[in-house]
Amino acid sequence: MKNCLLIDFGSTYTKLTAVDLEEEVILGTAKSKTTIDTTIMDGFYQAKQQLLNNIGQQDMTFDHHYACSSARGGFRMVAIGLSPTLTTEAAKRAALGAGTRILKVFSYGLKEENVEEIEALNPDIILVCGGTNGGNREGIVKDVTQLAKLKKTFPIVVAGNEETYPKVEEILKKSLLPYYLTENVMPQVNVLNAQPTREILRDIFMKKIVEAKGMDTAEKEIGQILMPTPTAVLHAAELLASGTTSEKGLDNVLVIDIGGATTDLHSVGDGKPEDKEIRTEGLQEPSVKRTVEGDLGMRYSAMSLLEAVKVEGFSEYLTLSPEDIKSACHYRSSHPDMVATSDEDILFDEAMGKIAIKTAFDRHAGSYRREPTPSRVILYQTGKDLGAFKTVIGTGGILVHSKQAKEMMSACLKKENDPFLKPTHPIFYLDQTYILSAMGLLSQNFPDIAFRILKKYLVPQN
Repeated sequence: MKNCLLIDFGSTYTKLTAVDLEEEVILGTAKSKTTIDTTIMDGFYQAKQQLLNNIGQQDMTFDHHYACSSARGGFRMVAIGLSPTLTTEAAKRAALGAGTRILKVFSYGLKEENVEEIEALNPDIILVCGGTNGGNREGIVKDVTQLAKLKKTFPIVVAGNEETYPKVEEILKKSLLPYYLTENVMPQVNVLNAQPTREILRDIFMKKIVEAKGMDTAEKEIGQILMPTPTAVLHAAELLASGTTSEKGLDNVLVIDIGGATTDLHSVGDGKPEDKEIRTEGLQEPSVKRTVEGDLGMRYSAMSLLEAVKVEGFSEYLTLSPEDIKSACHYRSSHPDMVATSDEDILFDEAMGKIAIKTAFDRHAGSYRREPTPSRVILYQTGKDLGAFKTVIGTGGILVHSKQAKEMMSACLKKENDPFLKPTHPIFYLDQTYILSAMGLLSQNFPDIAFRILKKYLVPQN
């Protein structure tokens, strides 16, 4: 029997999954509070002891260890670009695909007060974009000149107009700030070139994550941290969509993850128009896309969720007064450890889950612009068309612990007169055992096994 231990050093919990590679089964799972204040290994050992207790084999050994991490609150980044709809958006997409958490984006040129704000935000990294190759030169040079005034030392990744790099490098060398020059994230208008930037961001993440207390000990015992946790989830979604060399995948896949602070949505599939008469416009959509909604959460972000959809958004699912809705959201945001036990609180949480899902899909999905001509109306698609996506996988505590998971996930469906191109007839699955990130890790060395375990353990919602 060959056993594998898959580890996720999360910002809140350290989660372990034990897998029998020969039988292709999950032997057990366990979690413990991530102990960043002391040493990260304290939480790991507590979780491992709990895991061995659950399995009932104290002497179990593991032939392989693979780990991901979002400890230290994830990889926090500031993105800077010229225009919010083009270069800044390209920077965001590259960053989110690398598993980062974006603290803020800046457009239209940095000012001195923005530099002070960046220092207060204290990001792990700063991503600077701007200008296509051969295009605008001034914007990125001015932004880098402002960043050179930083008093704190932050790594800077430059992924803009490559013709400016001699001047950019001259400025950054004098500042003594650590910097990395890579390929332009948008070399041509509306063309996204995200992979080189993502690879650099992940490399820097791996170096930074070792700074967490005890992570050096972890690497000696379990090996190198392979990737950020969101990247592991993306790998699992890609595996499910594409399959392996020996097994066919599920084609287009969506993963919705509702947490206390954010709602993450991953899509794997091009989402291009099926009708050849429909034209596309705007920034090129990546086949693998991740969006993170920092104002849509069940606890920490409950008040910002209310602010995003107003009382009217809640009234679609609840008959409470505006005062009661505001009070319930305020209580959750100030008591993030709250566990709903009464029927009233459970119903309110389920309504929040539906709102988070609906809003996240509205923001992730594309839409049409209609342009009348003398003979007909021409449709222009911006963003992805999720209508033909066949699989929606839900994860996160509110879904996993609810008896109404399918009803909540159904909030993602396109309704009559809905302007957004959302799913129409998908099959819903629930990640009831939180295995997505674990299987994303396992897929790097054992893709066939990871694929079969995912199909075995994801629970269809009939």
